[in-house]
Amino acid sequence: MGDHMSFRLLQRTLFVTTPFLLASAPASAHHVMGGRTPSTFMEGLISGLAHPVIGLDHLAFLLAVGVVVGVGGLNLALPAVFVAAMAIGVVVHVNGIGLPAAEIIVALSVLLAGALIAYGRALPVAIWATLFAVAGLFHGYAFGESIFGAEAAPLGAYLLGLVMIQSAVTVGIALATRQMGAGMSALAPRLAGALVVAVGVIALVGQFVLGA
Repeated sequence: MGDHMSFRLLQRTLFVTTPFLLASAPASAHHVMGGRTPSTFMEGLISGLAHPVIGLDHLAFLLAVGVVVGVGGLNLALPAVFVAAMAIGVVVHVNGIGLPAAEIIVALSVLLAGALIAYGRALPVAIWATLFAVAGLFHGYAFGESIFGAEAAPLGAYLLGLVMIQSAVTVGIALATRQMGAGMSALAPRLAGALVVAVGVIALVGQFVLGA
């Protein structure tokens, strides 16, 4: 029964995420406004709300954060580590400070997070916090590409949108996972981890193909 529920959960997850994979090319994941820098508060807010969910690699990492916190019974404030580091990453980018191989590191962070979940062993909170902080910095740096050069109002709105959507997604997944509780097979989180690994591999291969 539990395994059947796990496969149903995996099927639902695939159903939700597959359209993002088909609709999102790696280069478009940071250009909600069609490549145009947001120029108003509302454009900045919409762009910030959309970016983490149209880029499948970013969305997969949010899924990983939520699953880790939910399954591990960790403090719901832990996603704030990722979100805060992400905001710092955006600020780093818009101030013209370069981080090397940002997109590759984003893909690797997705792959690593998925692999750790699929491994199925409890890890110290410090390890997850470190991964969330480092990954957040580089995910945020990637997000900063589409807001680079924007005025203060759209930039502030963009950051607000990023913080709102990523906090909502990670905490929402964590709470949903906890609500499933004993009714969820132990296999389900590992399947979710495998899905995240697959997204990370696709993103990583895409980066090497685009860079070739």
